Amino acid sequence: MKSKNMLMPLGILSLFLVAASTAGVTRRRLQMVDSRNSADVDFDGVRVPAAALLGTAGGAAASLERVLDVGRILLAAEMFGMAQQAFESTLDYLRQRQQFGVIIGTFQALKHRAVAMYEQIELSKSVLYAALTALDERRDADVPRLASVCKAQLNDTLHLVSLEAVQLHGGIGMTDQADVGLYLKRARVAEAMLGSTAFHRDRYATLGGY
Repeated sequence: MKSKNMLMPLGILSLFLVAASTAGVTRRRLQMVDSRNSADVDFDGVRVPAAALLGTAGGAAASLERVLDVGRILLAAEMFGMAQQAFESTLDYLRQRQQFGVIIGTFQALKHRAVAMYEQIELSKSVLYAALTALDERRDADVPRLASVCKAQLNDTLHLVSLEAVQLHGGIGMTDQADVGLYLKRARVAEAMLGSTAFHRDRYATLGGY
């Protein structure tokens, strides 16, 4: 969502319930590479009654950060599932595809690339479980830091796995016949959603006092 007059500092951020039909609200559908629905929402001179205020005036920042952190962890969980499935599909392909009468999964160079993907997926699993456990146990003080390290790690993991999956599938990996091509498209959108790797590394350091 965007506003042409965003002058309110984050510390005094407030939330309002605004109907889509309100004068000054315009929506523009975006064509996403992963084919999911998204839109830009613009506010220009929008006026709402005092009753539209959600919660207390100037008290929305903490609530929004909490919602965003939950969203980051859940998005990371989706990304982990994609990485794992893309990896398993790639292993199946390597075990079946033959080149010059030899199963390509026996090539040492391809084994090394598969191991690199596996290492990142296992590391991501540990980070994701830690973040989900913090949510489940309501350890609110730990959630922001774990949300950032989790999203940063899954950004890196899915970026690597989605690229390697397409490359190791060869030409068929670039077609819609192979699911790995769809994972690649979704991966690029998911990496940018709710904070890039650079954003979350910086946020993690800031939360740690660095």
